Amino acid sequence: MGLNGSLLAIDAGNSKTDVAVLGRDGSVLGAARGGGFQPPVVGVEAALDGLAEIVGRAWAAAGGRAPAPVLAHVSACLANADLAVEEAELQAAIEARGWSRSVHVRNDTFALLRAGVDEPRGVAVVCGAGINCVGMLPDGRTARFPAIGKISGDWGGGGGLADEALWWAARAEDGRGEPTALSRALPAHFGLETMYALIEALHLGRIPAAGRHELTPVLFRVSAAGDPVARSLVHRQAEEVVALATVALGRLGLLAEETPVILGGSVLAARHPELDGRIAELLAVRAPKAVVGVVTSPPVLGAGLLALDRWGDGPEAAARLRAHYA
Repeated sequence: MGLNGSLLAIDAGNSKTDVAVLGRDGSVLGAARGGGFQPPVVGVEAALDGLAEIVGRAWAAAGGRAPAPVLAHVSACLANADLAVEEAELQAAIEARGWSRSVHVRNDTFALLRAGVDEPRGVAVVCGAGINCVGMLPDGRTARFPAIGKISGDWGGGGGLADEALWWAARAEDGRGEPTALSRALPAHFGLETMYALIEALHLGRIPAAGRHELTPVLFRVSAAGDPVARSLVHRQAEEVVALATVALGRLGLLAEETPVILGGSVLAARHPELDGRIAELLAVRAPKAVVGVVTSPPVLGAGLLALDRWGDGPEAAARLRAHYA
């Protein structure tokens, strides 16, 4: 198959980016992977320069020639496109690159959702380093949240859980808070004996800030062993997941219909039994028609399916793309 009329699928997360050049029949003509997409850190144009390099490699892998691809459509699901104004800015910047006259930019959570459903209908909650939720209907209506941290009402995710665990453990050690096994388990993870030693190591940079994320699995292990403080954090995370999903379902008028609720991100994909069980219990009461699934396919599949929904050659094209990423 030639490259005339080919499509570009982009899933650009904070830590990695996947790009695929697709035929309208759902075939993957070329693909490439690169680093994360972080416009708030490096600026929009620098972030797009990095994205362009990955796109160029995918285009070359498909047999395309330099200097740049010219495609029928670009489906770009991007981290840090949290607000409508950010989506519009990034869409205009990609259009200016000249890859295609047809560009659709969405938050990257939409890629996860579309990867997990058979049609563009459902709700997804992603709980990785942070937490976010989106929903969509085939007619184009969506439900979403700003998802930019505490100022937008967010709680949890891997980073938030680690910070909460540290807070409770520090207060347990010095007597301000109730006892919890977290005060021993968290420092022990780094070979330290006390929370004071862990606080010092984090504050002085002897343990890098990214090392905090290692504490989230420790929290779940302590919770599974029966610690009340750790368990309360796990249960609150379940409450947050269900609150997001229920509100999104309600906004789309889907609470009374059987609807996929797709879970993804490192925290939810880990399938912690206590978290999964509590989510199921709460959804059974608040959204009993929800059909829960956990997506394990790469989100670039979802970005590709979103392109095929409009530009593909029918259901067979979607099936071919799914088979490629199975």
